[in-house]
Order: sequence, then C-alpha cells, then structure tokens
Amino acid sequence: MSIKTQSFPTDVSIYPADLTRGPIAPWWHTSLVVLILAVGSIASFYEHGLPNLNLPGLSVHISGYLTVIAEELLLVLAIWLWLKGSRLSMATLTSGRWRTARAFFRDVGLAFGFLLVGIPLTSGLAWLIGVRSGPTEILPKTPAEAIVYLMLALTAGFCEEVIFRGYLMGQFAARTQSRILGIGLQGLVFGLAHGYQGRNMFVIFLYGCLFGAFVTWRKSLLPAMIAHGLQDAVGGLADFFLTR
Repeated sequence: MSIKTQSFPTDVSIYPADLTRGPIAPWWHTSLVVLILAVGSIASFYEHGLPNLNLPGLSVHISGYLTVIAEELLLVLAIWLWLKGSRLSMATLTSGRWRTARAFFRDVGLAFGFLLVGIPLTSGLAWLIGVRSGPTEILPKTPAEAIVYLMLALTAGFCEEVIFRGYLMGQFAARTQSRILGIGLQGLVFGLAHGYQGRNMFVIFLYGCLFGAFVTWRKSLLPAMIAHGLQDAVGGLADFFLTR
C-alpha cells in the first residue's frame, strides 16, 4: 500500500525521517528532483567535466561552476517550494538552527571528526580497488576562478546536503520504511549524480552513505553541511595554491 503525503505542523522536526509520518512529497516531485540530477550528471559525463551551459564571456571553469550552482539552487528551490506549500520551513528539514555558540562549535568539531575518519577511509578504499582520484581539470586555475570555485564549494555544502541527506534520504526512508535503505538509496543517487567522476562514482556512493549515516546519527544536517563545504573548498583551493 502506498504511503500518502502528509501535512505537518510547522514546529515539528521531520528529519531524520519519522517512518510513522510518511514522505513529505509525492513520487512525481521526487522523480523530478532525480531527473534534474540525472540530466546534469549525463551532461558532465559527456563533457568530461562539470555540466556547463557555456555562458558567453566566461572561462570554461567559471561557466561550469555557475552552471552547477544554478542547478543546485534550482533543486533546493523546488524542495523549498514544496515545503512551503506543506507549511514547513527549510530549518525543519535541516533539523533546526544553531541557537548558541556552543552548539555551533560542537558541530564544527563533529564535522572535523567526520572528515578525519571519512577522507582516509574512502581514499584507502579507492586505492585498494584501483580507482584514481577525480579529474583535476575542473579545479580553478586563476584567482577569479578560485573565488567562484569557493562559492561553488559553499553552495554544494548547503545544497547537496539538503538535496541528498535532507530530502532524498527522508523520502526514500519513508517510502521503504527503512532508514538503512534510505541511506543506501540516497548514496546511490549521490554517486550517480557525479557522472564526470567516472569509476570514482563508486567511492562517492560509499562516501554519500557515510554522510547519510553521520546525519542519521547526529539527527541534523548542520555538521554534514560544514564537513561537505570544508572538504570541497579546501581540496580545490589547496590544489590552486600549491600548483601556482
């Protein structure tokens, strides 16, 4: 029997998914989100880099960064509009906000702890299965590109956690009545959404599952957002400064 979309009061946290309440959006909405991700991933695969609208007057890198930023903001907008129609806020989906400095620094510490475990673990796995690191061609080469890349990293830290660990993981968990399947299915979509990474998509799938487990344990997207944004930003900018 299918689970119907329900309306929730505005002050109730729905994440991680409360399996007794059902999904927050119908299948067609989830399918639309996945379809947009698939189009971007296929485009990045065929372009051997980030999906790129080839915006006039901009370098290939900046145009690609802005294309991904636009795609991710579009997806978050689609999710936010549905939440708004259900009388829910984005803070509800992310499980609240920082109310004290102590809460903020606690999540910063958890984010660093996650990276200290997750990066060596996935890097070691990639080495064991013979998967090289992702393409370096997408990394910034000029100061202007580095600035826009930083914008991309921060956008990804927020948007991708909302999309994958907030929305999709909650939807999949509610539909299957299993948090484990919710973690695995969003990790699968997360990996497949990175078509430009080639064989490295398998490692990204596992990393997405680690992020999903981390969010489920913490019952919040906030530390995962910090970890995600930090990893993307430091990884790209470190390469930029070290290769100059």
